[in-house]
Amino acid sequence: MRRHVLWLAAWLLTGCLQLDLPAGEAGRGETVSGRVVGVADGDTLTVLDDTLHEHKVRLAYIDAPEKAQAFGDVAKWRLSALVYGRAVRAEVIETDRYGRAVARIWQDDQDINLVLVREGMAWHYRQFTRGQSDAEFAQYQDAETGARATHAGLWQGRRPQAPWDYRHNRRNKG
Repeated sequence: MRRHVLWLAAWLLTGCLQLDLPAGEAGRGETVSGRVVGVADGDTLTVLDDTLHEHKVRLAYIDAPEKAQAFGDVAKWRLSALVYGRAVRAEVIETDRYGRAVARIWQDDQDINLVLVREGMAWHYRQFTRGQSDAEFAQYQDAETGARATHAGLWQGRRPQAPWDYRHNRRNKG
């Protein structure tokens, strides 16, 4: 019970008052453990560790639809349903150009990144698979192939547009 009260107090401070706590500096090969206190979109979340440092995390090896795209809101909702308010472990692969940790997210023994691909909430982001073993690569590819075959999630659409193509087209328009 006491842990719940401490977590709730931390959540209220960081979520409601929007205090600028220093972001965690998780680097390659590190593991960040904590509770998910925010989900920005289908492949980005915030983990609050035990020292009350927030870590902005981009899910590795996947790319979910942008918020303005078809299934963007659904992908965000699904990620929230899987991890929001729950304890997770983020295995950091690298830090991206925005200073976010790029990581595989584990909730208990479940690879959340892989779950999102399997359920058709994200693509396997083959262009950014540095650090992914051959076995993991095959597992993510098989998950995407299965989601496509069963028309799961975003694969229900006639011709779903990959998020990287969507971003490229938006940049070129304006």
